[in-house]
Amino acid sequence: MRILFVTSEAFPLIKTGGLADVSGSLPAALKQVKIGKAKADVRILIPAYPAVLEKLENQSQLTTISNLPNIGAVNIILGTMPETGVSVMAIQAPSLYERAGGPYVNENGKDWEDNPIRFGTLSLVAAILSAEDSPLQDWVPDIVHCNDWQTGLTPAYMHFMHKSRPQIKQAKSVLSIHNLAFQGCYSSDWVGRLGLPAESFQIDGLEYYGQLSFLKAGIFYANGLSTVSPTYGKEIQTEAYGFGLQGLLTQRGHEIHGILNGLDTQEWNPATDPYLTHHYDAKKLAGKTKVKADLQASLGLSVNAQTPLLGVVSRLTHQKGLDMLLECAETLIQQHQCQLAVLGSGEKSFEEGFKALASKFPKQVSTTIGYNEQLSHQIMAGCDIFIMPSRFEPCGLNQMYGLRYGTPPVVTNTGGLADSVIDSNEATLADKTATGFVMPTANTYQLLATTSRAISYYQTPETWKSIQQNGMQQNLDWTKSAQSYMQMYQDLLNK
Repeated sequence: MRILFVTSEAFPLIKTGGLADVSGSLPAALKQVKIGKAKADVRILIPAYPAVLEKLENQSQLTTISNLPNIGAVNIILGTMPETGVSVMAIQAPSLYERAGGPYVNENGKDWEDNPIRFGTLSLVAAILSAEDSPLQDWVPDIVHCNDWQTGLTPAYMHFMHKSRPQIKQAKSVLSIHNLAFQGCYSSDWVGRLGLPAESFQIDGLEYYGQLSFLKAGIFYANGLSTVSPTYGKEIQTEAYGFGLQGLLTQRGHEIHGILNGLDTQEWNPATDPYLTHHYDAKKLAGKTKVKADLQASLGLSVNAQTPLLGVVSRLTHQKGLDMLLECAETLIQQHQCQLAVLGSGEKSFEEGFKALASKFPKQVSTTIGYNEQLSHQIMAGCDIFIMPSRFEPCGLNQMYGLRYGTPPVVTNTGGLADSVIDSNEATLADKTATGFVMPTANTYQLLATTSRAISYYQTPETWKSIQQNGMQQNLDWTKSAQSYMQMYQDLLNK
């Protein structure tokens, strides 16, 4: 089975968030599983950003695709992913992708004005490669797996290409919704500019409140749909989490596969992590105490093994519930003499709030604004409790990193957090399933109460060790999830 995995980012080539982690890990996991006799032959399709061209191994020019709207021609560069060896096809279009800044925003943090063209081109190239008359005659996919709004036009292009020439065999399309909050909405004049037929701009199509929605296009036209956790698959069919698309998602509810993300357990492994000063595992936790001391020292915090150290690695946004942490942080610090290590960036008010907290409590709070892969690993390992009070969370990976690193998370009962963390109480401690602390609703009171409860357990060493070990012994790799995706692909091909 040939699978074209279409994404706007993939670790370690380029990363802004969890999508990159999934796109870097899932294709490699797919290659290791099979359904019946079907084995996966996976290629990733991604824009050739400077970072991609810099890191992609064994590069060679594969083909050229001409006559594309707005841009003319692009080159397709074939290479391999570092470490995993998964094949990657990078779309080389210097005017679109080779520029300073990030994949979605410029150096000032503003969206690129030509994002519709940039990701419309990614989607169109994927659609062209999906048909049996593709310029790559030696590799035509059976499945085109799209991810989030940046690739949402792919199923639409595929639909209308097939409609205009039904005799040409074409792959089946799948769209994975990683975060429904980001929909890629643009003015209606982009419909024609992107080479889409006027008939597509209607409620039964890609129209969304008078705009063109990349994500709605994918949801409407894809042959199969998935989300990144079972609970999120149900939540997005409700008004509270549907962001205006709940009606369409409910119509297709029976087709939505909620498949919980896994982890790259080689990249995230406290026994071998190159970013850590000491290593440890579930049986030998002593190294974690040493990592904590080194982290406290490097962040300028008081070095004390007994002090509860809380960690945050996150986008600093309202969605992530970090306004609630700002509201109760001083109370936590004063009541429990705990410490807080924050890493992330986002809304300026949040950034300033955490910086002010660090200024007020320099020996108890550290705030690092920006992204730092090394520090993210060190916080995951060196902290005692991981704080993740998201108002909604499609899947989340950080809570799983916390489990893996013996850093029990405090989470909200939503999405993938609900599917991956089991609250610690008398019953779950007794049956050895307790792995963290789950607040029933997202509000400041519950965050304060639940974090305080976690700290009280932390102060009971044997109980705490049991919670740590339960989490660390969870099977968090991609194998089960990859099998579920392969089954979904096979079911689509059998229809």
